[in-house]
Amino acid sequence: MPVPETTRLLHELEGTVEENLNRHLAAAQEWMPHEYVPWSQGRDFAELGGEAWDPEQSRVTPIARTALEVNLLTEDNLPSYHREIERAFGRDGAWGTWVHRWTAEEGRHGICIRDYLLVTRAVDPVELERMRMETMQAGYDTGDKPLLNVCAYVSFQELATRLSHRNTGRYTEDPLAERLLARVSTDENLHMVFYRNLVKAALEISPDAMMRAITDEVLNFAMPGAVIPSFQRKAALMAKAGIYDLRIHHDDVVQPLLRYWKVFDLTGLGAVGEAAREELATFVKGLDTQASRFEERRDATAARRAARGIVDL
Repeated sequence: MPVPETTRLLHELEGTVEENLNRHLAAAQEWMPHEYVPWSQGRDFAELGGEAWDPEQSRVTPIARTALEVNLLTEDNLPSYHREIERAFGRDGAWGTWVHRWTAEEGRHGICIRDYLLVTRAVDPVELERMRMETMQAGYDTGDKPLLNVCAYVSFQELATRLSHRNTGRYTEDPLAERLLARVSTDENLHMVFYRNLVKAALEISPDAMMRAITDEVLNFAMPGAVIPSFQRKAALMAKAGIYDLRIHHDDVVQPLLRYWKVFDLTGLGAVGEAAREELATFVKGLDTQASRFEERRDATAARRAARGIVDL
């Protein structure tokens, strides 16, 4: 059973959830996965004679394959995400309607990305399945985050995922993949808007608690795909390529949401909220510094490799 404070927040935010659910449904243009999967341009599996996958069969670069695998395996853990969201939001009223609608849309992402990868032979299908099994067996656990923390986290996470998909599509240099991931990114952006608006409403209802939650989630943010096998190595490769790095995280995820919520302009915060806001400001400043240092190291490494005639794929 939800604790009394969570029950109160669920009740007070119900109208906001219903309003934003209706807005989402009006904006979420329906689409079918097969509309974005190049079945007519796929490989003829019969002609392959049952041979094992070979990198030469792929039309995308190695780093693009890595990013596509990470994005898909992140989507694959949907059963765990559904469990965690439903635990926090419940099944009643507009909350429950949203949980199931969101799950259906996220499930569609995994279907279409996997279809694209398999039809075009972009990745090793055997290795992909092994990683899927390992990822889903690891699952995803929020550690029973409170409602407000869940709302803050998914706001940042949905925006981060949107950018990861969008940048991956561009990096593939395959118009089909770019079109597909642009469509997926549109869904992710609509999800972000929904959660972003809940946080805005919660700042009006319970400003101190919501500010504390925002700060906690910025300080401890990790992508849900962190349970993917060899995630750190793959994330580093994606950062090196500029698909998702600290600069993108700071400039295009954290800062836009903090500006939208006007966290540094809010009045009426109590001691808890003010302390959280001060901690947040210090951390975000440090994050900007880290991002600049990463960019400097990456540029220096790229210059050295270029001088040696090494070309990154």
